[in-house]
Amino acid sequence: MAVLDVRGLNAYYGQSHILRDVDLTVRPGQMVCLIGRNGVGKTTLLKTVIGLLQQRSGSLELLGESITGLPPHQRARRGIAYVPQGREIIPQLTVRENLLLGLEALPGGLARQRHIDPLVFELFPVLEGFLNRRGGDLSGGQQQQLAIARALLGKPKLLLLDEPTEGIQPSVVLDIERAVRRIIASTGISVLLVEQHLHFVRQADWYYAMQKGGMVASGPTAELSKEVVDRFLSV
Repeated sequence: MAVLDVRGLNAYYGQSHILRDVDLTVRPGQMVCLIGRNGVGKTTLLKTVIGLLQQRSGSLELLGESITGLPPHQRARRGIAYVPQGREIIPQLTVRENLLLGLEALPGGLARQRHIDPLVFELFPVLEGFLNRRGGDLSGGQQQQLAIARALLGKPKLLLLDEPTEGIQPSVVLDIERAVRRIIASTGISVLLVEQHLHFVRQADWYYAMQKGGMVASGPTAELSKEVVDRFLSV
């Protein structure tokens, strides 16, 4: 059974038709990467999966059950976590407080859950030393690690990552790549990733290439050709 199954998805911004008959599958323990030039609909697809944008037609299934029509918080409770482009941590809150917000996706939310799984500190050791520091005082790379760690605390079945390496120094990019692969290996979480960094793209098991709101190519990333890279990656 697929973790995420998208069929015939169409979505609009106002009168603008953005997603056009999109089909996509993410299987258990798989990392799938969406590639394509800027403005082709990759972020729109992630927002539609998490429910920030409602589809006009088509179906969305999580582990064989329809999530069409569910609001974002219910999709989060069903097991989807979303780390948007730009991270969107809360800068005035401490690292600890930002992490605790991730527990809202668990049954009972913060009213019943206060334990921070030590796995997030194994994945992102820098965060443990900064628990009392404000999120806004962290570097961009540290904020990205915080955003991913916060998402993981909700124990999702599917993690949506929108360009997690954008604007981050190369050494931290490698840390994030390794952490994502370790997340999949140790937890079985599936990942749907939007990324332009070729080295990270090649860490995925499967790719889908988007153009003008539709899927135009897909396959194992091991078979990703130079022609596809030159055509669909911005860098």
